[in-house]
Amino acid sequence: MAMVSGLIVGFIMASNNPYVEDMVLEIAGQIVGVIVSWIYFAAFESSAKQGTPGKIALGIIITDLNDNRISFGKASGRYFGKFISSLIIGIGFLMVAFTHKKQGLHDMMAGCLVKNKNGSLPTTNKSFAKTSKASSISYTKGDLYNT
Repeated sequence: MAMVSGLIVGFIMASNNPYVEDMVLEIAGQIVGVIVSWIYFAAFESSAKQGTPGKIALGIIITDLNDNRISFGKASGRYFGKFISSLIIGIGFLMVAFTHKKQGLHDMMAGCLVKNKNGSLPTTNKSFAKTSKASSISYTKGDLYNT
């Protein structure tokens, strides 16, 4: 979405002024793209629906730590926190798998939770967790050499 809007704005700017440097157009397009995606995510996540259309389709909502709807400012902090989460090789997003409340770094920074629509936190598939644990296997000399 952001890239498309950035490309459109860059195209319009280039067609209106052929003497503008390509780099200026690229930077302007990137800035517009960030602004459009920031408004998109912050507006939807702070709305009464508490999520973007994709989150709503998946049945998840964004709340604060007290299960209240988040403000536009908090949603903005969550959005810009995603840049920090991705700057550190995506570890900020991987934290979701290892934290008790299933929060990414951007969620922790903004004081937000991603919950199922019924209010419960997303859970880990416990049967998968049980089968994926490492087990110790011991072999005897006969097992290794088939003697």
